[in-house]
Order: sequence, then C-alpha cells, then structure tokens
Amino acid sequence: MHPIEHLQAKIAASLSNLPIYREPAGLYEPISYTLQQGGKRIRPLLTLIATQMFGGNPDKALPAATAIEIFHNFTLLHDDIIDQAPLRRGRDTVYKKWNINTAILSGDTMFAVAYGQLAGSDPQQLPQLMQVFTKTAIEVCEGQQYDIDFENSGDVTIDAYLNMIRLKTAVLLAASLKIGALIGGAAHQDAEAIYRFGENMGIAFQLQDDLLDAFGDEAVFGKKTGGDIIANKKTYLYLKALECSSPENASALRKWFCTRDSEPQVKIAAVLDLFNKAGVKQHAENLIQDYIKEAMSHLDAIRLVEKARAPLLELLSGMLKRNH
Repeated sequence: MHPIEHLQAKIAASLSNLPIYREPAGLYEPISYTLQQGGKRIRPLLTLIATQMFGGNPDKALPAATAIEIFHNFTLLHDDIIDQAPLRRGRDTVYKKWNINTAILSGDTMFAVAYGQLAGSDPQQLPQLMQVFTKTAIEVCEGQQYDIDFENSGDVTIDAYLNMIRLKTAVLLAASLKIGALIGGAAHQDAEAIYRFGENMGIAFQLQDDLLDAFGDEAVFGKKTGGDIIANKKTYLYLKALECSSPENASALRKWFCTRDSEPQVKIAAVLDLFNKAGVKQHAENLIQDYIKEAMSHLDAIRLVEKARAPLLELLSGMLKRNH
C-alpha cells in the first residue's frame, strides 16, 4: 500500500507534466495559475486510494485522477465568476487577475483537457469511467444552478438544501472513489457501496463547513468566519433556525437575510445570537454524525482487510478534525 504522501507526489507530478502550457499564453497561463494553487487534492487522492484499496495499481488510475482534479478546478474557476469572489486561497481569482472572458474560455479549455486526460485510461474500462464522469459533471452543474436559484427563493426547504449540496459537492467525492474502485477491479456492488460512502461523507463535510463558517475558530479554520451570513446563504443552519425559532425570532432572521448593507460584524453577531437561541449548532452536529454513520455502513458492507481501508480512513479522519 502506498502511503498518502506518495500518492500526493504522483498527483503533483502528473499535473506539473500536463502538455497544455503553450500558445496562446492568454488562454493557458490562467490554467497553469489555477492548477498551481495547490490545495489538498482530495478528489484525485481518493481515486488513487480507492484503486489500491481493491488491489489495483494507483499508477493506472493517474489519468482519471488528473482528469478529476482538472475538472474540479474548472468548476472553481467558473464558480468564482458566478459568486464574484475576488480571492481563492489568498490569491486573485482568474477573472480578477485577467478578465471574465478569459476566465470563461480558460475554464472551458480545462473541461476539455479533463476529458482528454480521462481518455488515457484503460480502453476497456474507459466507457464505464466516461459514464460515471459525465453523469457527475452534469450533476455538479445541476447543484450549482440550484444554489443560484436558492439565492432569490423564499421557500427553500432543508431537504432541497441537502440535495443541492449532494449535487454540488458530494457527488464528485463519491465519483472520485467509484472511478478509482472500478479501475482497481471492484465488483459492481462494491463500487456502488464506495460511491454511497463518498456521497454521505461529502454531505457531512459540507455541513461541517457550514457549521465552521458560523461557529469555527478563525485561527484554526484558516479564513474569516461569518461569510455565509454576510452573503445571505440559506445554509442548513439558517433553514433549521427558521424551523426551530419563535415566530418573532424567525421574522428577525428573515430580515437580516434580506439585507446586504448592514455592518458585517453587527449582522454576524445578531444572526449567531438567533442561531444559538434556536440550538442549530447541536442540530447540525447531530446531522453530521448521522451522515457519517450512514457512510460507514456502506464502507463496512465492503469486505476489505483493515490495512486496505487504512489510508482512506486516515485521510477522512484528518478532514473531519482539520478545523477543531
């Protein structure tokens, strides 16, 4: 079994050797800039880990893992335009550093390059991998559209929100594991089980991010908290607070989430007070644990020796504890 650090080095080497940095520079420099920002590379790492979990050679999964990382970064590049986000990982976003047209075109190219990388997979497995990859790409876009729709909707439900984060975030984590499992030779039922594991863990991770954005320690979280509140994001915390609050507090919460011109720290403090009165932190923590338990039930259904599961559990444990 290759350790996580070894697998991360393989991914970094694959990304650094991509044959895409050529003319016109105005198209390819933003791609290079985006892929060189680093990050945790969680998704391609999950692909390599899943491949070796089922006895496969992780090198065989590198084309698919690279494709997944390029696709993920493509979605971030376009998301930054949609969200009008000026910074990502402490650096100017592509549309701010260059312009919107360049960001759109470079993102489109990344999407095509991702498919080109996936095409380097085993020809016998490629149709199946392509099917999973394409389905996931469409679902991620569906999730992004739901997220946009929710911004101006007054009747978002908790179930609708959970489905949105499943599509926008969780399915790509799930597909990363399933694609790796298929490359490693997993049986159909095991590939489905690892997908369900990843899907439930992905929802848990997003709920954790929602929770930490409101209640996390900035020094540990690594970024300013309260961003979702300032942006009027209808997260699980907001929706659960509406459900659990008195009519008076629910009305106050709705008013705060209809304004964008208030003093940020005043708004954050007022909303957190309403969240605390509704007890949403405990509700969120309980729901996160429910999704983790559901995820583990799918992983436990796969007959693997503990050694084979160890890198996956190590990675996910670090993700769950990273901000506490």
